[in-house]
Amino acid sequence: MIATPDRTPLTREFFDRPVLEVAPDLLGRVLVHTTPDGPIELRLTEVEAYDGENDPGSHAYRGRTPRNGVMFGPPGHVYVYFTYGMWHCMNLVCGPEDQASAVLLRAGEVIVGAEHTRRRRLSARNDKELAKGPARLATALGVDRALDGADACAGPDNPFALLTGTPVAPDQVRSGPRTGVAGDGGVHPWRYWIANDPTVSPYRAHAPRRRT
Repeated sequence: MIATPDRTPLTREFFDRPVLEVAPDLLGRVLVHTTPDGPIELRLTEVEAYDGENDPGSHAYRGRTPRNGVMFGPPGHVYVYFTYGMWHCMNLVCGPEDQASAVLLRAGEVIVGAEHTRRRRLSARNDKELAKGPARLATALGVDRALDGADACAGPDNPFALLTGTPVAPDQVRSGPRTGVAGDGGVHPWRYWIANDPTVSPYRAHAPRRRT
């Protein structure tokens, strides 16, 4: 018999830890987004850690900007960025305030509200692909820059919450290089995923963009 996932909300203290502790501990947790269509719940299966000004792969590596300001704020907030002129990606801020570390949510399994996500992800061939990759995850959840700075630890009146879910056993957690990260930042094994989970996205090394 499969145990019912724990619906206790994660506290701000959960996020107020080093990013390399928080990232793998997010696997198996349940993200809830309350949308105008209804609630969507997603079990996290893949994440990446970004260690702020210590990490060449991080948006905060060169300091605070208007774009990344949320990363420098309190832990437990949502950082949303727009990339390639077409996609949004969602992160959770962690660690002490002013240190700008965050966890990119790369993939998950939609466990509630799949009917809402299917309308946004018409190209998905099946439900395993609804949130298979960070841009797909944000699209499936209806996340855009308007939600940048949302507090995932502020209670039921806020759009996001993180539930305890069913934490993943350590022997089921895998790690490796982050997807598409160039240079020195590409060597860190800071991508974490659940072994053999079909919703995990494929790894792709960084490929320089060709000038035309």
